[in-house]
Amino acid sequence: MGVDTKKLRNRIKSVDSTLHLTTAMGLVASSKIRKAMEAMLKSREYAGMIEKVVQNLANSKECAKSPYMEQRGEGKTCIIVIAGDRGLAGGYNSNVFRLAKQYPDAEFIAVGKRACDIFGGEYNAEYFSFEQASALSKKLCSEFSEGSIDRVGIISTEYISMMSQEARISWILPLVRSEETDDMTGIIFEPDELSVLNTAVPLYVAGMIVAHVRESFISEVAARRCAMDSAGKNAKQMIDDLQLAYNRARQSAITQEITEIVAGSGM
Repeated sequence: MGVDTKKLRNRIKSVDSTLHLTTAMGLVASSKIRKAMEAMLKSREYAGMIEKVVQNLANSKECAKSPYMEQRGEGKTCIIVIAGDRGLAGGYNSNVFRLAKQYPDAEFIAVGKRACDIFGGEYNAEYFSFEQASALSKKLCSEFSEGSIDRVGIISTEYISMMSQEARISWILPLVRSEETDDMTGIIFEPDELSVLNTAVPLYVAGMIVAHVRESFISEVAARRCAMDSAGKNAKQMIDDLQLAYNRARQSAITQEITEIVAGSGM
């Protein structure tokens, strides 16, 4: 019986150590949420505005000649895969990689340490800068306009709420005409609409990359916070159950010892 209580005591200590770890990681994730949320909202606003401008230009007849409007089918696909810098975030990373597996013939560009471990690269998701996005955008736009790649997409995670995040893919090149457009009557473009569109597209692609990275990062932090909260609750419940089993084992051992003493005294 003594061996059983010792194992239970060691198990309680082990789970308690895990509880301290999950609590600490949950606090770190909580401390990053506000800053990550602010960054996401700002990047969403920027991306939304430049996307609106590019979409309005893409809907004009003059811009149909732009290389960024050329529809070449699925052809050679390049996909930016945005995953986390760390694990212990529930299904956050696995959902992204599961979606990436649906495009086995694509060329992948990784953002986030977990994605870099699989696809190669050195982009950090938490500290990904607009300068890095601009350099990546120029490269992708150049290759697309030259015909080296036929479409460009981004696999990221959409932030729905603290409790819900969803992996998705968004196609950013080629541009697609939309039925919804603003009235551009009276707007004069210099030197012309086509030149403005071709100049704006690299900024648009960079803005979309940054927006998806920022949204993926807040999704990672939120997923880790929820995962650590859940792990903490499970650890507490496990400690309670183990403590109960330990107390019962101790009580049984003491009862056995008393019984043996009483039996011995009667001899």
